[in-house]
Amino acid sequence: GNGSLDELLPVTVEPIDPPSTMRLSVPEKISLLVVNHSSETMNLQIQLRLSRMSGVVVCGPSFVTLGSVPPSGGSCTIDFRLVALVAGLFPVTGCFIVDLTTGMEVEQPKLFDVFAKLPADGNEEEEKKDSLLQ
Repeated sequence: GNGSLDELLPVTVEPIDPPSTMRLSVPEKISLLVVNHSSETMNLQIQLRLSRMSGVVVCGPSFVTLGSVPPSGGSCTIDFRLVALVAGLFPVTGCFIVDLTTGMEVEQPKLFDVFAKLPADGNEEEEKKDSLLQ
């Protein structure tokens, strides 16, 4: 192979339609796809570790026990909530997969980059209305 991520990591985590921007202090749900590339069923937990995150951090539960994920491309989807604490461009990092059977930890590369911005003055009420209409 060509050294693709799948060969290096037995389990990968991929964001599904991650936001490119977030507003400060407004929690945002993100969905993560966990894929088991190994040849064994794995008993997995996904963790977002605050100590490894900056700017944008997990809000609410920081880990989910996935249970048995089938081998060779078996997957499951998990939702977390993130919140931006400061304005700027940040990588979303700190994601670990733990194999609960063996204790093996797989640290994931950054999931995505997100630009955290201050709510725009004056537009805020409009944006609230828009989101209620959706």
